[in-house]
Amino acid sequence: MNLNTFTETMKFFAIISGELIVLFLIVSFIVAMMQEYVPASTVQRLLTGRGLRGNIVGAGLGAVTPFCSCSTIPVTVGLLNAGAPFGATMSFLISSPILNPVILGLLVTLFGWKFTLFYAVSTFILAVVVGVIWQFFGLEKDIKKVRVVGEVDILKSTDFKSRLFRAGHSAFSLFKTSLPYLLIGAGIGSLIYGVVPGEWIANVAGTDNPFAVPVAAAIGVPLYIRAETLIPIGMALQAQGMSIGAVAALIIAGAGASIPEVTLLNTIFRPRLVSIFVLTIFTVAIGVGYIANLLFM
Repeated sequence: MNLNTFTETMKFFAIISGELIVLFLIVSFIVAMMQEYVPASTVQRLLTGRGLRGNIVGAGLGAVTPFCSCSTIPVTVGLLNAGAPFGATMSFLISSPILNPVILGLLVTLFGWKFTLFYAVSTFILAVVVGVIWQFFGLEKDIKKVRVVGEVDILKSTDFKSRLFRAGHSAFSLFKTSLPYLLIGAGIGSLIYGVVPGEWIANVAGTDNPFAVPVAAAIGVPLYIRAETLIPIGMALQAQGMSIGAVAALIIAGAGASIPEVTLLNTIFRPRLVSIFVLTIFTVAIGVGYIANLLFM
């Protein structure tokens, strides 16, 4: 690596890291404040709506909760144990790790609002549709009887200052957990941007390669990298010639169906439903990827 390459790599790392850290803190704090005013009992009541309304609420709940894929599992169990409809809960399970404020905030900063809007609308619709289809085919029979012991509710101060303090603490705690992944992603992305030849990436994963999208999805499924890590990597890959569709497929597959999540799903799903879940995420990733290539070539 020559001096110019090293300088460009470090410059890319500094800019991306700074943008991600500031944005992550702002979005996490806003979401934490929202959660202060929307208690869990309200969420459970909203999810009890039957039919399409419940699925829309479930996908919407996933879209406003900054959970990683592994954090989504205990929340899913809690919702099922609280009597939430199966289809609505599955819409939440699909949308939560791939469609939340943190991911959307990072996407709009790195890829622009048009792609982010497409990503948000397409993944939301698909999460709703998947929940409806799974409910229609009676896949709730493949749910195991699992109970989780949650924290005991305690009386909390409801004045604005207390809510502000709790939201700040929650946002900073989430930030501390996610910071290593943000920096790892920015570091890997910087190396890709500064070292890997753009011509090679364009040939392997560019829009001219019709198999780039499914290959990216296939790589993403077994790859346990949080979305906060994948997004800066995807930005660097796109800057070097990777198609936007392949980037989208990598993010969806990697964030939605990682090996740890599938392992946890085995504790609450029977093997048939686990297989359907992985196949669904893989299919969604490919579908969104190809459409993205058509719209944003």
